[in-house]
Amino acid sequence: MSAKKYHVTLTPAEREQLQEIIGKGRQAVAKIRRAHLLLAADEAEAGLKMTDEQIRTAYHVSLRTVERLRQRFVEEGFEVALKAKSTGGPQTIKIDGEVEAHVIALRLGPVPEGRSGWTMRLLAAQMVDLEYVDSISHESVRQVLKKTNSNRSSGSGG
Repeated sequence: MSAKKYHVTLTPAEREQLQEIIGKGRQAVAKIRRAHLLLAADEAEAGLKMTDEQIRTAYHVSLRTVERLRQRFVEEGFEVALKAKSTGGPQTIKIDGEVEAHVIALRLGPVPEGRSGWTMRLLAAQMVDLEYVDSISHESVRQVLKKTNSNRSSGSGG
């Protein structure tokens, strides 16, 4: 077993803040979990001083989760370690085969009254109106149609 590279030593104020988060229970579950993990990893005199293996077992998380949290605490600070890690941009929906089929079927189907053809934005809006998806961008529609470009010949131009 290798020696820990990152050591969590909480101040009394940080410890109090974590206990408050856990006590209130009005935070995101993941934030409460991180609060528990930080308290368990605390190597200060008043800390729990649990090993990574003890934390893993007690809180049903992977060793890697404990290691990453320790590292974030040391490298980025208390506040950052407590927050969810940013995903780096807007969340995108996964376009599955069913969604693709609906896009293609709409594209090859009749054009709405008063329109000369389908636009990407119109297809995206129609997908939401028909409740095939909660949301979809015109760019996602474009990508689906680009992927299936060979099927366009039976529909009108767009």
